[in-house]
This record gives sequence, structure tokens and C-alpha cells, in this order.
Amino acid sequence: MDVEATCKDVVHEQAAPGRGRAARWLLVALNCGMLMVGTTGGPLISRLYFSKGGHRQWLSAWLETAGWPLLLVPVSASYLGRRARDRGAPLFLTPRRVLLACVGLGVLTGADDFIYAYGLDYLPVSTSAILTSTHLAFTVFFACLIVRQRLTAATLNAVALLTIGAVVLGLHVSKDRPAGVTNGKYWMGFFLIIGAAALYGLILPLVELAYKHVAARGRAVTYALVMEMQLVMGFFATAFCTVGMVVNKDFQVINNAPSLSY
Repeated sequence: MDVEATCKDVVHEQAAPGRGRAARWLLVALNCGMLMVGTTGGPLISRLYFSKGGHRQWLSAWLETAGWPLLLVPVSASYLGRRARDRGAPLFLTPRRVLLACVGLGVLTGADDFIYAYGLDYLPVSTSAILTSTHLAFTVFFACLIVRQRLTAATLNAVALLTIGAVVLGLHVSKDRPAGVTNGKYWMGFFLIIGAAALYGLILPLVELAYKHVAARGRAVTYALVMEMQLVMGFFATAFCTVGMVVNKDFQVINNAPSLSY
């Protein structure tokens, strides 16, 4: 799941009476831990799948957000808590317009997952990981345009280093290419991963813009509200990839094969 923005926004949440700062930082640590596990483990599992002969990119993309049902736990707990205090409490804290925006962001996330999975099929994890990290540069660029974030010297320095790293990787295409991958496919994977990083760099500022819209309506951006938005995004990202799997007949292949090595 995409919880990177969540880690940042939970820090600013106003803790409910009795919870205190310790509970707030516990939530931050929990979400950052899940982000770390997903960021490191996800690409390794996907690369292992492709290395063992798998070529179902839609399936790999689908797995990137398939954990969205786990968010039902905090969202349900939040609703039940509100329901206990107020029988007329709404089902969602998030405004309807923001929920609709999350639907669009979820579809964009699903498309980004597919582009990333397609590129990863032709690249080793080391290369794809560094190329994916360039999403920070794209995030800075789009954040300046969309949410008017101010640039600093440290930010510009980080962007420059990431860009140089991507160029250096491109100059050594023959040294880390997976077996059986042609030069053309390697470069296609190279630019697909860059494209996925650019799209992800656009999605994060759009999520931040959605948070600002909520705050502008006089509502607090709480942990429960962030989880609701992530739940909707994860659901529609997975639904988007599910449609892709149906069109690509991935489910038929899965049912007819003894394993996932196609």
C-alpha cells in the first residue's frame, strides 16, 4: 500500500484526549515500519517472480495494493468508536468530493503499479530501486507546481544526486542486465521505471492537495481520515488491476497452471 504520505501527516494529527504523544508516535512508527517492509520486500518478491519465469505484469501490479483490506481494521475501529459516542455519526469522515478524488487517485495508482511492474520485468532490483528513488525529484517538482512547496538548497542537492545516479546507471546497461533481456527491452524497462517514478511523484502532491482541501473545509486531517482515503485509493487501484487481469486472461492462466511460474 501507499502509506508514505500517511507517515508524514500522522505526525500533525491532533491526538484525542487520553492518548497522548506516545500513542501518536506509535502510529507513526507502525506506518513507517509497514512502508519500509513494503518498499524493500515488494520489489524483491516481484523480481523473484519474474526471475522464475513469470510474465504476468498485471498480476504483479495487482499484488502491490492487494493488502488494502487490512485498512478495514483501523477504519472500522474509528467508525465503531464514533458510533458509540454518537448514533448519528457518518460512515465516512472524508468529504464526498475528496472521496471521489481518491477514486481517481486510486486509478492512477493502479496504472502506476502496472507501469512499474512492466519495467521491473526487464531490470534487476538494484537498478529499478535507484530509478524508483527518483520519484523524490518528481515529487519536489510537482509539489512546487501543485501545492506551492518552497524549494531549499538541501532539496535541490538531493534531486541533483538522484539524477546523476540515474544517468550513471544508464551508461552501464551491459553490466546488470538480467539474462535473456535484450538491449532494447532493458532500455524500455529503464524508461518505464522512470515513467512510474514520475507518475508516483505526481500522485503524492495530489494526495497532499486533497488533505489541504479537507483542512480548508474546517475538518482535521486525522489518522482515521487518512486511513479512509488510503482505503479508497487501495480498493480502486486493485480494482483497476483486476480489470487488467481479466482482459489479459490472467485468471484463466492461474486456474490452469500448477504454479505461478508461467
